[in-house]
Amino acid sequence: MSLPVTESVCDASAALDAQPTEKVAHLLLETQQTALSAINTALPNITKAAAIMAQTIRAGGRLIYAGAGSSGLMAMADALELAGTFGISTDQVKILMAGGFPTDSHMPGHTEDDAHAARADAGEIEARDTVIALSASGTTPYPTAILTAAKDAGASRIAIANNIGAPFFELADVAICLPTPPELIAGSTRMGAGSAQKVALNTMSTLMGVELGHVYDGMMVNLVADNLKLRNRAVGMVTQIANTDASTAIGHLETCNWAVKPAILMASGASHDTAFYLLSTTQGHLRAALEKL
Repeated sequence: MSLPVTESVCDASAALDAQPTEKVAHLLLETQQTALSAINTALPNITKAAAIMAQTIRAGGRLIYAGAGSSGLMAMADALELAGTFGISTDQVKILMAGGFPTDSHMPGHTEDDAHAARADAGEIEARDTVIALSASGTTPYPTAILTAAKDAGASRIAIANNIGAPFFELADVAICLPTPPELIAGSTRMGAGSAQKVALNTMSTLMGVELGHVYDGMMVNLVADNLKLRNRAVGMVTQIANTDASTAIGHLETCNWAVKPAILMASGASHDTAFYLLSTTQGHLRAALEKL
């Protein structure tokens, strides 16, 4: 049987179990680094995907991440960070994972084959949504069925897989191929393939945050400051960008319920109402609002 690259045996793994532990560690790192280089060829489509994601959020749609196994975990990790990092409403992010979220240390493997459950999970997908489906092989039934349902619903579709010509690319508006080499341990796609997927997702969601105006000079100015560390970070951003002191920054942040963008505008001379008005006229882009001020 002809195996896909993600299931093939790596040449470097010969007698792997007989090698010194330190050498195995070096081989693991080298194969991970090689896998990450596969992202370079996908950057144009990653950029396209990020633009679609940003437009979906602007239009009030949802980002629906779908996957199984390791790919599902990569999807979940990215999706769960969007609210805290970029202030994306949790109502606009949904995660569909084969078998649901693990509640203990066991993640069953058979659920990835359950296309019937996928069709049921996908029942609420709407035309204004964007589905981001992941599968190392590009053949996994669960995310494939989600993509099919999304196509039927008229939703935008982004597919990420690690095999060239993966079948579920045919269901996507944007196909992101991450052609990672065979894993050091054959088929263990939580390694190179999973790492490449994680970096691709990080890149997509960060580009989306930039396009939505939630980044200023490398600072996450739309974060949700819901703990001490993030409140300190919010104070630091206001003081740095508005060139003010910490006491003034805290005062404006408290007035704005710890929303960083309007606090920066107020510390720069705007009234409370003017700050929010400027952000409404610039689609939330702080730099453009500061220029108008």
